[in-house]
Amino acid sequence: MNSLPPKTAQSSFAASSPRSCVAVWPWPIALGGLTTFGLLSALLGQHGIWLALSWGSLSIPLVVTVVCLIRAWSRPSSKGGLS
Repeated sequence: MNSLPPKTAQSSFAASSPRSCVAVWPWPIALGGLTTFGLLSALLGQHGIWLALSWGSLSIPLVVTVVCLIRAWSRPSSKGGLS
């Protein structure tokens, strides 16, 4: 008889995940920091360089989000068809 415990959903997820948690978190933290900087620069100054810094730093996370959504929608899902 087989004495091995049955696979759980968590153990199969950990085995199939090629990236560790450390490899996943730097980009979300960087985008969060960029968003925080953009919001603070919009609050601190409303003219000149502050305006350009706030627009630029708030536009980058938006562009990254749109690019990731387009990539996810154009990739076929594992269940068949487009996701």
